[in-house]
Amino acid sequence: MGDHRPLFEFIDVKREEPEKQVVEVRKHEFAEIYRSFKQPGIKEQSSRCIDCGNPYCQWKCPVHNYIPDWLELAAQGKYVEAAELSHQTNSLPEVCGRVCPQDRLCEQACTLNNDFGAVTIGQVEKFITDNAFAHGWRPDVSKVKAQPYKVAVIGAGPAGLACADVLCRNGVSVTVFDRYPEIGGLLTFGIPEFKLEKEVMIQRREVFESMGIEFQLNTNIGTDISYESLKSDYDAVFLGLGAYKTVDGGLNEGQTPGVYKALDYLIGNTNHLRNYKMADRPYLDLKDKTVAVLGGGDTAMDCVRTAIRQGAKKVMCVYRKDEQAMPGSRKEFQHAQEEGVEFVWHLQATSVVLESSGSKATDTKASDIKTSEVKGLVCDNLKTQQSVELACDAVIVAYGFRPSPPDWLQTSVELDDGGKVVAQEQRGFRTSEKGVYAGGDMVRGADLVVTAIADGRKAALAICEDLEVPV
Repeated sequence: MGDHRPLFEFIDVKREEPEKQVVEVRKHEFAEIYRSFKQPGIKEQSSRCIDCGNPYCQWKCPVHNYIPDWLELAAQGKYVEAAELSHQTNSLPEVCGRVCPQDRLCEQACTLNNDFGAVTIGQVEKFITDNAFAHGWRPDVSKVKAQPYKVAVIGAGPAGLACADVLCRNGVSVTVFDRYPEIGGLLTFGIPEFKLEKEVMIQRREVFESMGIEFQLNTNIGTDISYESLKSDYDAVFLGLGAYKTVDGGLNEGQTPGVYKALDYLIGNTNHLRNYKMADRPYLDLKDKTVAVLGGGDTAMDCVRTAIRQGAKKVMCVYRKDEQAMPGSRKEFQHAQEEGVEFVWHLQATSVVLESSGSKATDTKASDIKTSEVKGLVCDNLKTQQSVELACDAVIVAYGFRPSPPDWLQTSVELDDGGKVVAQEQRGFRTSEKGVYAGGDMVRGADLVVTAIADGRKAALAICEDLEVPV
């Protein structure tokens, strides 16, 4: 592409991010905190890209987006063309622009990052897709030649959606099955709306359906439809069931009164706010409670920031290492700090102290999802080797997640000792069973949204190869 920009634009134009909603407003709202960039700002920020000969940003991105190329188009105001190019490598660019940890991926790798501030790649990615959709753009599949094959995708999370997207674009008929009432998996039910508003996924469903992808939601494989029938009725099956099993915190979470699993808490909150009527996902209201969240990743940040918005009296994030060792996004940590979360370092939770209702310490009150029976969290200080007790009313365990393959899958494909499906990337995510493929968190363990997207896309290409579909 031709270079219309001054060579040293990045010096004159500083890195800027969109304005954030003021803290006192946003801490009471389940809404995205960033205001949208205006078009002049998008052009200016995009123009900072120096189009270096070896685009590190592109190679650091798991889907290898053509980042310098669509930044060039955005700098020229060609937003629809930029969105079209972005969709060639990414099935959910509007999602990645919102939830990807750009500070650890593309923006960290940006040549300008250390001395001048990285190009705001994530915000541009979000804008060009939102803008294109708002102006009526949709992926054009009218010239795609229909193929005589159909594929079942189990799981409407990022891996399954990406697989369906690539298959559809190559003429393969796709039906996506999911147990939830809306597509997205944890994008919809696990990630709070202050990071990803649910209308984004509702719109994405409409886009996919307009392309010809069919969704069968509120459908449980193994009860509503048998896995064996899918294998016999479809030419291939892709598994994208995610990772929903909580890493054990040793506190009997989910059963000890007042000690909860992170996903139960987050999904229950979304179920309540969106009125999805999922009876097995009760709402936990932490208003006026003192809350301790265990963990230092993005899920822990989702939990502490959700508790703030529910009106918790005090919210603590308890982490066994220091700030520099936290695995989550720096931005999410900063947002949590701004919103009033207290961070407690070098503590490893070992037990909880329960409020007693009788003469014996073991005689505790009955558990009630709306009330907390915890009155303290006992921790080992890993720095001083001393035991400390934190006063709290509720504890949320956010130590991470592992796959939990359903019974119908455990006797079908090869699993490793941790319950992950064995499906290697270099083999196109083919499983041990012919015609069955898998990707995302159920193969890798809990990982990034963009990594799951990359897996689903690569698996779709392997399916096309095996079905002899030209791509």
